[in-house]
Amino acid sequence: MSPITAQAITIQVDETHSVSGLVQAPENSRVCFILAHGAGAGMTHPFLEMTAKGLAERDVASVRYQFPYMEKKSKRPDSPKLAHATVQAAVLAAAQLLPNHVLVAGGKSFGGRMTSQAQSVSRLQGVRGLVFLGFPLHPPGKPSEERATHLFEVQIPMLFLQGTRDDFARLDLLKNVIERLGGRATLKLFDGADHSFRVCGRKGPDVMIELLDFLAHWISRMV
Repeated sequence: MSPITAQAITIQVDETHSVSGLVQAPENSRVCFILAHGAGAGMTHPFLEMTAKGLAERDVASVRYQFPYMEKKSKRPDSPKLAHATVQAAVLAAAQLLPNHVLVAGGKSFGGRMTSQAQSVSRLQGVRGLVFLGFPLHPPGKPSEERATHLFEVQIPMLFLQGTRDDFARLDLLKNVIERLGGRATLKLFDGADHSFRVCGRKGPDVMIELLDFLAHWISRMV
């Protein structure tokens, strides 16, 4: 199978901010995952590269994008207001680029949380589901459910892909949140995986295959 080449785009956030993006859209795709990066690495991080490539191989399109602070090579994340505006702009760009696709949004850690916050504040137009690639429920060593409060304002399906060794989400607390969210939330655990989905004693690609198969199947159900 020939790889689907990522196409560079520019996304206009507001009058003063624009960010880079990457689109990978297989010919047979009908759904697009709008994918935001984590706090410490941008859209070309190997994990996001593997995710986009793996989804393309499974006939799922993706739009990756930068947050403004990452575009400026700053280490300090944007304000929630600007981050939410960036998510909204990426969703609009995806809808314009791929008008016949069903949209799902989310991302890795920080990117997923900013996406769900944006959805809770002002509904993401056309987005049918949210995906979290490691939801950062709390900082390491500071267990809390406070970061999940906004999720109860989200009324569309949510998929949580989470490692059982993720120190950003104590498992009992995360399970409690999922249970309280009810039928809107699906939790898929990866035994022994950390926040980066690394598993001691197992090869990374094996974990990624399992993750991508589950993710692609869940996303495709949105069609």
